Amino acid sequence: MDNFQYRNPVQIVFGNGQIAKLGELLPADAKILLTYGGGSIFKNGVYDQVKKALGGRQVVEFGGIEPNPEYATCMKAVELAKKEKIDFILSVGGGSTLDGSKFIAAAIKYPEGEDPWDILEKGAPIKEAVPIASVITLPATGSEMNAYAVVSRREKDQKLCLWSEKVFCRFSIIDPTTTFSLPPRQISNGIVDIFVHIIEQYATHPMGAVAQDRQAEALMLALIETAHWIKKDPQSYDARANLCWLATLAENGWINVGTAQCWMIHMIGHELTARTNTDHAKTLALVLPAAYRHQRRQKEEKLLQYAERVWGITGTDKDKVIDEAIQKTVDFFAEAGITPSRKEYGITDEVIKSVAAAVDARGEKFGDRANIGGKEIIEILNDTAE
Repeated sequence: MDNFQYRNPVQIVFGNGQIAKLGELLPADAKILLTYGGGSIFKNGVYDQVKKALGGRQVVEFGGIEPNPEYATCMKAVELAKKEKIDFILSVGGGSTLDGSKFIAAAIKYPEGEDPWDILEKGAPIKEAVPIASVITLPATGSEMNAYAVVSRREKDQKLCLWSEKVFCRFSIIDPTTTFSLPPRQISNGIVDIFVHIIEQYATHPMGAVAQDRQAEALMLALIETAHWIKKDPQSYDARANLCWLATLAENGWINVGTAQCWMIHMIGHELTARTNTDHAKTLALVLPAAYRHQRRQKEEKLLQYAERVWGITGTDKDKVIDEAIQKTVDFFAEAGITPSRKEYGITDEVIKSVAAAVDARGEKFGDRANIGGKEIIEILNDTAE
């Protein structure tokens, strides 16, 4: 296990009716930029709850943040926030709204005359950001308790990440009842996204991190159980509560301390989403089986461990065990509601070549061993489900 430091300052306020506590949690004199997405919060009553809890505070609203937040949209919010002299951001919605809001928080404070896109494209440091908090209505990204954000720029075919402690939420409210109005597609996407978050931190190379491995395995088993539970009883509050908490635990950093991380599936998925606008989780479900087949030797020990501890698969034929574990994962995704198709998603040979060329042009190598470049991406994507 490597040396590490771990800090997570986010206050989680969890449970039914907790949106009402916004008034206690927010600074009384804050001028708030209220950010949200396509308007689902108006239909499910969350907007009304938030506005009531905010009371007489000064609030400026900015809606329309996309499921894959666009740089151009975020910069419109930055312009509005500067004009209105915003000093706090409250993100209400899913992880994409929060990701966009994190970038907005950093871009507002970015030095005048410099390009905020450098934060994403060049990894420019974030020295200051507007304080931010969230009300999460969709269990998936775990953005409510981490310092990551992902933003797209369609004209450049880019979907890139940032990380900074400056964009940790001051607090995040998670009310599982807000998920009851979500369409099945979003629950399916959430389940797959959460699972792949966990396994990307787990299926690397052995690091002697027993506690982290066991924690990741417990989370995967709990997610499988919870997914079955939701399918059987979609109106169960406890099932929804477990899904929400699993999303948070999967990406709050505690299962990857002192270990290697992979993220090749996410990085390839981001490239595909940037070019085809396919749901993020669907790209993950598409890429994962082919990626693990391609990397079976490099990840052999962890994939065998995964097969035994999560799916109960053992045997002397290592390749057969790994293949069965990959198929079990594919079956789980299908049961959750996602059966991916390269053709259906519009992932043509041209798109595949474009992804590989872009990754090579940036000099990037994905994976915990930094061994996945353009050539390997083409091999992986050509092996995905047609």
